[in-house]
Amino acid sequence: MKIIKNIQIEGRHEKPILVDLFFKENTGPKNIIVFCHGYKGYKDWGAWNLMAERLADQGFFFLKMNFSHNGGTPDQPIDFPDLEAFGRNNYLKELDDLNSVLDWIGLYGPIQKEIDKDNISLMGHSRGGAIVVLKASHDPRISKVVTLAGVSDFASRFPEGETLDQWKKDGVAYITNARTQQQMPHYYQFYTTFKENEAFLNIREAVQNLKIPYLIIHGDQDETVPLQEALNLKSWNETNRLEVIDKANHTFGCTQPWDAPEMPEPLIRALEATVAFLKD
Repeated sequence: MKIIKNIQIEGRHEKPILVDLFFKENTGPKNIIVFCHGYKGYKDWGAWNLMAERLADQGFFFLKMNFSHNGGTPDQPIDFPDLEAFGRNNYLKELDDLNSVLDWIGLYGPIQKEIDKDNISLMGHSRGGAIVVLKASHDPRISKVVTLAGVSDFASRFPEGETLDQWKKDGVAYITNARTQQQMPHYYQFYTTFKENEAFLNIREAVQNLKIPYLIIHGDQDETVPLQEALNLKSWNETNRLEVIDKANHTFGCTQPWDAPEMPEPLIRALEATVAFLKD
């Protein structure tokens, strides 16, 4: 298996986008999967490398990416050494980053004999699930979409009342990262950018407008994104498929770091459903 890590792609927002490639090097055209991490996530989190290897072993050309403003750097792609970038991230930047990666796939010479550019699937976890659905709803290059514990709306995740007023007054709000104990900033532009583009960032409308197959995968014990959000995603388009993974939490059994040689059982079952869907 060919594995190429930490390729730097120039995007629209000054900071590089990092990507990893996993594929069987046989000069045969392979269906492409582009994977987007979620909030406070990154491409090397938990068992995502094992996931990449599993899907590449199934014959896919698998690409996973770090959003340019996820808080990582080219020298430190894991965790959050660049909190200033993290604070200046927003949904539009993530959509732009994904678009830059899709453009790059079609132009990067060394991989052209290994890929089928007419078969690109997007796959995202949590907030990354919303990003891939939004992108798939208006990009004709996308053939299929898969979300793992994907969120069904953005608006309800913002504060209201006095908390929102204080955020505006201070210009920044902080959230504690329970694992690293970092105080992670969110500048007020995160909220204003959303409000200015709320119609464009409407996940419900994006799902309703999807004209391609969409697989929703969700754990029945998700402690972060309730199962009801998956039921919402399913209800908004009768062609969508829903796979509920028994005894799976928000990360499908993964933790960071993940040192075991095998993926957790809930993630294995999620990937079995993914492979069956993408090969159907």
